[in-house]
Parts: sequence; structure tokens; C-alpha cells
Amino acid sequence: MPRKQTNRGFPIPVFSSRDKLDVRRVFARRAERLEEAERTVRPVLDAVRRLGDTALVRYARRWDGFEGRVARDLAVSPSAIASAAVSPEFRAAVREAAENIRSFCRLQMPREWMKAARPGVRLGQLVRPLDSVGCYIPAGRHPLPSTLLMTAIPAQVAGVERIAVTTPDPAPEILAVARELGIREIYAVGGSQAIAALAYGTKTIAPVSKIVGPGNAYVAAAKRLVSHDTPIDFVAGPTEVLIITEGDADNNPAWLAADLLAQAEHDEDASALLLTTSATLAKAVAQALVPQLASLPEGNPAAASLANNGAIIVVRDLDEATALANEFAPEHLVVPAQFPLDKIRNAGSVFVGPYSPEAAGDYASGPNHVLPTGGMARFRGGLSVLDFVKIVSVQELDRRGLRRLAPAVVSLARGEGLEAHARSVEIRLQSEPRA
Repeated sequence: MPRKQTNRGFPIPVFSSRDKLDVRRVFARRAERLEEAERTVRPVLDAVRRLGDTALVRYARRWDGFEGRVARDLAVSPSAIASAAVSPEFRAAVREAAENIRSFCRLQMPREWMKAARPGVRLGQLVRPLDSVGCYIPAGRHPLPSTLLMTAIPAQVAGVERIAVTTPDPAPEILAVARELGIREIYAVGGSQAIAALAYGTKTIAPVSKIVGPGNAYVAAAKRLVSHDTPIDFVAGPTEVLIITEGDADNNPAWLAADLLAQAEHDEDASALLLTTSATLAKAVAQALVPQLASLPEGNPAAASLANNGAIIVVRDLDEATALANEFAPEHLVVPAQFPLDKIRNAGSVFVGPYSPEAAGDYASGPNHVLPTGGMARFRGGLSVLDFVKIVSVQELDRRGLRRLAPAVVSLARGEGLEAHARSVEIRLQSEPRA
């Protein structure tokens, strides 16, 4: 059943929030067919787990264009990292982005503390980094050096000692970022075979404590399967943006159209949605998309993405827009200046005002661009320094503190039928400690 659009000539569906069926259709999560992808990658994971480097080399030759003779040739040499040729402008951009990301991560970093909670009881926490982390850096249509910045820098700020990077295409831009960050362990391998190597280890690639980073459906499926053995950040699906805007004269339709296209060009499964209180603005944005789409490079998937997964929805007011945004729980949420942020419950990252395009967050403003998709923003935020540390609680009681707690501890222990627990407290209070 086709959508009831206000103008069928637009490159993106435009309709009212009163059309509940259309809204539900847009908000229905597109199945990634992870089950199908899992069936494809499961034999790959099993082979790498059983055969190690032999399987890794086989798959790297088949899918990554690997031309080396042995598995150790998958490791990118220090000289290749040191000699990666990029423009001075790119190198300066990397340094600026890295500084901003690192500063934001330092603000996120939890602190150790120890305090007297009550007489005789001291409580606190230790903050300890993970031992190692594996960063998966996609390189499909284009290499993504920004993802190396976003995954490695939080780990470095957390104090992770070993950072292993896998990418199917160690392009000069990725190697230049690695050089800037001081990362030396990089492997030219991608897909589910890279995830398997990071999770289970081979003679060439030692296993890691956690795997982070985005990827295609096969990488996502592999991450979900290995998560039974090795922790991951989360399973990320097609990327999303939801923009909320009013119909005031300050809105620039061309800017809003550009923001929709910036998201839609990731791939054909990307979701780009605009919620507006103005039917006039909705049509103006849809019209502004036409020349901008025509000017994009050949092969750009934005047109298919907007037609299949995009929408401009005219809402009654900002309250309805906010309710719909919280229901959708988008990866990226763009809101007007002065928007009441206390009303936002579910979003991966929030961009406030006309001069906060999502692209700024993708690259250089500081917060992470590895974010939850597919509604997972209802349960967690984006990748952060907190993903790379452990919070270890500490408690220190003296005799006075234990005596105050003893009645509650003993009663609860016996209520659970754990007599030895109760006695372990009572035995300490039955006589004064020896001098």
C-alpha cells in the first residue's frame, strides 16, 4: 500500500503525522537479516577458531585482496605506518580532531575515590583499564580514518595498554591516524574473519579483551556471535538521523536538505527523517533536495536511501515531535536551539541548533560517532571512555562499622537460608580482638 504523500514528485516521502499507518511504516525497523548473515559468517568464525592463521589467510585472500604469502604479512609494517603519505591539511585536521576527542574523553573519565560513608565504614571505587582492545575500522566504499580516532582515543585515555587494529584496507589516511596516535599493531584483514581473530586469537593476532567499532551486516553478525566469548561494544545496524524543526523563518531549507543527504549517503539502508511543524517548510526541504541530489557524485546511494527509508513528517507541535523522537530512539537527534533537552529520553547523540550539523560530531567536535542504532539508544549511549574501564568497588569496615551493620546482614543472610554467611559476621563480634 503506497504512502499518502502530499506531493509524489519529491525525492522523499512527505506526509502528516495524522497518517498513522505511514508513521508506523517509517518507524518499523528494517530487518538487517542478521540471522541470514549469521548463517554466512558462522563457518568463518569456526574455521578461524579451529585453524587460526591458515583460515585467516584463506579468507583474507578471498575477500580482502591479500597478496602476501604467510599470515605475518597481514601485519602492517612500522615503515608503512611511518611513511603513509597524506596532505598537510589532512594531518592538521587529524591533530585537531584528536585533541578535541581526547579532551572530551578526559571529561568523561570516572575518578577513583574513597570516603567515610558512616562511622566505621569506608567505601570507594577503583578505576582500572581493560588489558587490550580490538578496533575494527571499516573500509567499504571509502576508508574511515575517523573511526580509528573515535575507537582508539577513548581506549588510550582509559589507559588500555594494547590496541590492535584490523581493517580490510589500511589506506594512507588510516595509517596516518595510527602514526599520530602512536598505534603500531595494525592488520590488513577485515570482515568476520577479523572479528574471529580478535575474539579467539591466532598465532599472528593475539586475542583481545573487547572488540569495538562499526561494520557491515556480516561484521555485526560476527560480533553478535563472538560476544558469547569476548565482550563487544554493541551490534550496530544501518545509520540514522532524526531532525526536529519548527517552521520559523530562521530555518534554511537547503541546510536541512543537506543534513538529510549527509546521512542518506552512508548507504541505501540509512534512515534520514525530518519532523517539522510546518507543511510549507516540509515542501521547501523536499524541493531543496532535488538540485543537491543531482550534484552528488555518481554512485552515491542517497537517492535510494531517501526514497526507501527517508521521510518528512508534518507534526502538530514540538511535543508530538519529541514523543515520536523518543519512540524512534535515533542514533543522531538534531533539535532547534533552546530546545528543552530535559524532554529527550532516547538518543545516541544530540546536536543542538543550526550550527551543529551531524558531520561536526562525525569528525571533530569531540563526542564519539560510534553510536547505538536500531532503537538501542533506549538502552545505552554511544561509545565512550567508560567502555574501556572497569569500576571496582572497595569497602573497608572496622569493628564498630561491622557491629552497626551486623543485625541487617545476619537477618538478611538467614532470610536467604545462608547460615554460614550470618556466622561469618557473628564470629567476629563474639569476643574482643586480641591485642
